[in-house]
Formats: sequence, C-alpha cells, structure tokens
Amino acid sequence: MRLVIARCSVDYAGRLTAHLPSAPRLILVKADGSVSIHADDRAYKPLNWMSPPCTLKEGSGEEDGVWTVVNKAGEKLIITMEEILHDSSHELGVDPGLIKDGVEAHLQELLADRIETLGDGYTLIRREYMTAIGPVDILCRDADGETVAVEIKRRGEIDGVEQLTRYLDLLNRDPHLAPVQGVFAAQEIKPQARVLATDRGIRCQVLDYDALRGIEDDKLRLF
Repeated sequence: MRLVIARCSVDYAGRLTAHLPSAPRLILVKADGSVSIHADDRAYKPLNWMSPPCTLKEGSGEEDGVWTVVNKAGEKLIITMEEILHDSSHELGVDPGLIKDGVEAHLQELLADRIETLGDGYTLIRREYMTAIGPVDILCRDADGETVAVEIKRRGEIDGVEQLTRYLDLLNRDPHLAPVQGVFAAQEIKPQARVLATDRGIRCQVLDYDALRGIEDDKLRLF
C-alpha cells in the first residue's frame, strides 16, 4: 500500500463530474489498483475513489504532478498535486480476512445449508471461497448454472456493497467462473446500500434468521 499526504485538487469525469478544491488530503493506492482520496473528518468513507481494475499514470514534463486514474469504463480521476508532504509504500501481505461475529458466521452457515433460500435450483459451490483480497462468504450457482457470489452481513450498509463489488471485479476476471453475479444478503439492508447495490446490478436479499433456523413465527397470521 502506498500512502501519500499532499495538498491537491481532485476532478472526477465519468457518469457525472465532481471537483474537490485544493486542500491537504490522504491518498491511498492499494495493491489491487484502487485509489481513494480521504479527508480528516470521517471514519472511513473516502471523498472520492476509483475501484479496480484501474490504472494510475503519474504525469511528467508539462503534466508533472498530475495523476490520472482510469477505470475499465473510461472514467477518470485526476489528482493535481501542489505539494507532497509524505510519500511511503508498505507491504502488508495477504490479509487473513475479517473474523465475523457469531450472528454473521451463523447466518453464513445456515444459508449455505439452505442455499435454496436464494432461489429454486441454487446449488452451493463452497463457503469462504478464497480470493487474493479475502474470502467470499458463499459462492454458488443459480438454476441456469451461472456463478453467484454472496456477501452476508447482519446489517447491510454501503461498505458491504463496496466489499462485494471488489470481489465481483476480481472473480469476473476468472474465465472458469465468469460471468459472476452478486447477492448482498443481510437481516437488514439500509436504503442507501440497496440503491447502490441495485445501481451496480447486485441483488439484495433480506434474511430471516429464525426462518433459516427453522423456527416458525408464533404470531397470529391472517394468511
């Protein structure tokens, strides 16, 4: 991972345009090719970013100090450096992955055992399918034999959608798996996460923990 702290301005050109005026910011360049721009006023969400696969070109000559990041759709993130305050690179190695809490781990186990919850004809390939950037919770096939990657959360938020997006970008490079569709599964999915998932072609699935455990709802039902 490369960490750069610089006074810079940032312009995004793609489906829309956006401009960040000059200010000191943290720029993260990760081994997967992603680039993200951070301020000092939020816990984790970047001001702007480019997800992999993408390429970073550092300008020279008349364009010295201009970084251009381009993704596969041709969208551009242009970072104009005015002053670099810090620039260092660090080898983090393979991350062991997130150790999920008991509920998420149990949801994964239950859904793998009841994979038909996702739809008729679904079959399990495996749980914790390992990739270069971490394990996919569940990899399965739908009724048509297409590969499906499932990310499971107790509470589905935007960062979970981003995580699944990174997995899908990587899995779709494997000709033995592609095309790979995504399912974002959680007990509760926040509206913003649902909108982002839908925009990226990811299906949302709300999980009923008790139903997966085989516990019937004892409340009176009209139908």
